[in-house]
Amino acid sequence: MDIETILQSFKKRKPQMMGTENANKFAVFVPLVKKNNETHVLFEVRSLKLRRQPGDVCFPGGRVDDEDTNVEHTAIRETSEELGLDPKHIDDVIPLDYIASERRIIYPFIGSINNVENMNINRDEVEEVFTVPITYFLETEPKTYELTFNIEPEQNFPFELIHNGKNYNWQPRKKLEHFYIYNNYVIWGLTARIIEHVKAVLKQLHVETRE
Repeated sequence: MDIETILQSFKKRKPQMMGTENANKFAVFVPLVKKNNETHVLFEVRSLKLRRQPGDVCFPGGRVDDEDTNVEHTAIRETSEELGLDPKHIDDVIPLDYIASERRIIYPFIGSINNVENMNINRDEVEEVFTVPITYFLETEPKTYELTFNIEPEQNFPFELIHNGKNYNWQPRKKLEHFYIYNNYVIWGLTARIIEHVKAVLKQLHVETRE
């Protein structure tokens, strides 16, 4: 195979994050709603009957299905199913920066819900919903804590193939977790990370969020 053939092959493909070919894909939606003439962010509390993360605060969302036309469709479908809303009440769905690892890719979107009074939440997935004024997040710094992930090679790892063997200088991975506490609701994890991204974009664009 000559150089030209190889390079032409690469020109035909679109780059993506390496190692994500088999990653699970999810989409979530950050719903903005009007409440008392003020812009609020709507959150869900996950049903206590769920196996994974019961009682955690989250945004509507879920796994991308084969039937979904794209990830935006997933975000709208999941929001509609979880909040019991007609999709026509979900407006201006706009993509945010996506989050990728080798195991999963999360596609967040932001938009508005124009008829929250007609919500009929799915009790199998959602315990309750609540809202927080967006100005609260812009005016409040979260509490931040660091997590450290240490690397533990499996028992039969071939140390003899790497320099320094068992004394190899593995670099632990660190991650910051943000916590907001609002009226006894704890917002953390992926949900707080997305909120931090929304804040950063608003501040970067100098958006005035006060009514």
